[in-house]
Amino acid sequence: MALSNDELACVYAALILADDNVDIKGDKIAAILKAANYEIEPYWPGLFAGALEGVKVTDLIKNIGSAPAAGAAAAPAAAAADKKGPAAKEAPKKEEKKKEESDEEGDDMGFGLFD
Repeated sequence: MALSNDELACVYAALILADDNVDIKGDKIAAILKAANYEIEPYWPGLFAGALEGVKVTDLIKNIGSAPAAGAAAAPAAAAADKKGPAAKEAPKKEEKKKEESDEEGDDMGFGLFD
């Protein structure tokens, strides 16, 4: 999905504000764009400010490439396993082995590719 020039201008303005540790507000984005002599539809700065409200842009940039959803899902599962004790940690491993074995058994249906 390609961004329009207006969207890119708002993104760059938001990054400038975040770099200066300034709250990202629509009027501040508009002021940066006006200082740069870039004309933009008046709804864009407010749209971007609303989308970034309560978001720490610097944290987003620092965490590029990490999978927060996977990490967030793994942490509660690990905490639950710790509460149940060491036997609970070993149980999922055994289930995984059983699943792998059952997958292999289902592969052989009594005929081969070249039979």
